[in-house]
Amino acid sequence: MTHTSTDQPARRPSGAIVPVLAFAGIVVAVMQTLLVPVIKDLPQLLSTEPSNATWVLTSTLLSGAVATPIMGRLGDLFGKRRMLITSLSIMVVGALVSALTSDLLTMIAGRTLQGFAMGAIPLGIGLMRDMLPREKLGSAMALMSSSIGVGGGLALPLAALVAQHADWHALFYGAAGLGVLAIVLTLLVVPESPMRAEGTFDVLGAIGLSAGLVLFLLPITKGSDWGWTSGTTLGLFAAAAVVLLLWGVMELRVKAPLVDLRTTARPAVLFTNLASIMVGVSFYVVSLVLPQLLQLPKATGYGLGQSMVTAGLLVAPLGLTMMFTAPVYARLSAKYGPKVTLILGMLIIGIGYGAGLGLMSAAWQSLVIAVVLGAGIGLAYSSLPALIVGAVPASETGAANGLNTLMRSIGTSVSSAVIGMVLANTANHVGGVAIPTMHGFRVSFMIATGAVAVGLLMALFLPKPNRAPQLNFSSEEEANLERAEEVLRAFRGRVLGADGSPVARAKVTLIDRRGRQAGATLSSEDGSYVIAVPSEGAYVLAARAVGHGPLASSASHAGDEVAVDLDLSLPGETVSA
Repeated sequence: MTHTSTDQPARRPSGAIVPVLAFAGIVVAVMQTLLVPVIKDLPQLLSTEPSNATWVLTSTLLSGAVATPIMGRLGDLFGKRRMLITSLSIMVVGALVSALTSDLLTMIAGRTLQGFAMGAIPLGIGLMRDMLPREKLGSAMALMSSSIGVGGGLALPLAALVAQHADWHALFYGAAGLGVLAIVLTLLVVPESPMRAEGTFDVLGAIGLSAGLVLFLLPITKGSDWGWTSGTTLGLFAAAAVVLLLWGVMELRVKAPLVDLRTTARPAVLFTNLASIMVGVSFYVVSLVLPQLLQLPKATGYGLGQSMVTAGLLVAPLGLTMMFTAPVYARLSAKYGPKVTLILGMLIIGIGYGAGLGLMSAAWQSLVIAVVLGAGIGLAYSSLPALIVGAVPASETGAANGLNTLMRSIGTSVSSAVIGMVLANTANHVGGVAIPTMHGFRVSFMIATGAVAVGLLMALFLPKPNRAPQLNFSSEEEANLERAEEVLRAFRGRVLGADGSPVARAKVTLIDRRGRQAGATLSSEDGSYVIAVPSEGAYVLAARAVGHGPLASSASHAGDEVAVDLDLSLPGETVSA
């Protein structure tokens, strides 16, 4: 797969594009955090059993996991801005559906639609890569990637305030209003990216991945209710393994797959995604533990006795610190590279959880933990999209970042299931009510520390960059570099007609030995063309133009940084009798 530019002129991006896209990411985080203050009250609010009420949260998780890679691929094919607006629009519809009902099934349907907003994060990162100069890209992607934490940190106290003093349905009206504002700002400020991936949408691949993810995530989120060794749980895990294996085999054989598994298997992509799972685990543990510790009554002997709103305010610095680390990350990454910043972030997270084991006796200590963990998670989250963007072609940015966001979601899902099980199994039961214990909180922090250690190991396995970080270039230097790179490791020449005259705007397509498109370009007014070669090997250059017959010419490239000259002479157009 490769990328091409659309023929339509694009608006020049303004300086407001980064805050607008980051705001869209914050809106997504608000949607995710919306119901945290009322989780324990959902069975009463929806007149249902606790095990049924959890579907309100599970449905959003499942739809978000499915939608994230699919919306990323659709953005690569049909326009990232278009798919961003589509994702936010579906979220708004879902929020309004939930705002107007207290029926369980209707609420689940609304929350399922809201999960589609998760695609906004990779789409926003893809738009930034396509339109921003390199010197601004690092901090912009860092802010976009950290917007999940920022939105969650800001939403928690605000949602708690609304839940305490108004009808809980107002939470959904607020989310819908924010979604509409994000759509309007995107329409006004963000231009459509001219970059498009070649190929078609892999419908079977989307169905297969969706089925595999649902079969995998469903028992993770419901295993504690069904029993981890029950036939239903084990059967779904087995079915997920079979479906995902068959899906992988199919994706390797498709010319334009939903997820290019060959690219995903590159060490730079593979180890980044594995580290992302661990970062997701570490982020969610603190989000689960601190609010409960702060709100437990002091009569327990370890609870800190804070109100819902106060607890939200004390945890809010977790997200705010993530936002403030974005410019710090940009400077560190420009000097040392995103691999180093990821390792540094993981080390800070480990220090935060290690210190947290002894800092649980006062509210101010929770604030310190939130700040330290926010700094580490912010650095780690900011590094992930930069590592992915640096390892995949521009045509795969949306799908690759969608998959990376999915890995983080899987991490938070696993974290939620494991920590929920730990807290339940270590709880004290008083009057039929399960009360988490300090032992359970400390075990949860130890699990997070272990996840950080595994993530740090994955980060150490990341390959060393072959060249200096790209973010050091200015816009002018970037343009000069791209012009220079065009004539290296490429085929170049002129497209000529049957009479030897140059042919302008002829489409030249590069096809690799597997029959897949590896590049495409249009000849200039003097008939000249340059088309980059991804690697050494045998290729076919296909050329066609209006008024001329098509041409297919075989050629080989040694893979070194030398352009191979090849003129393409189109035959005269064949006229049928």
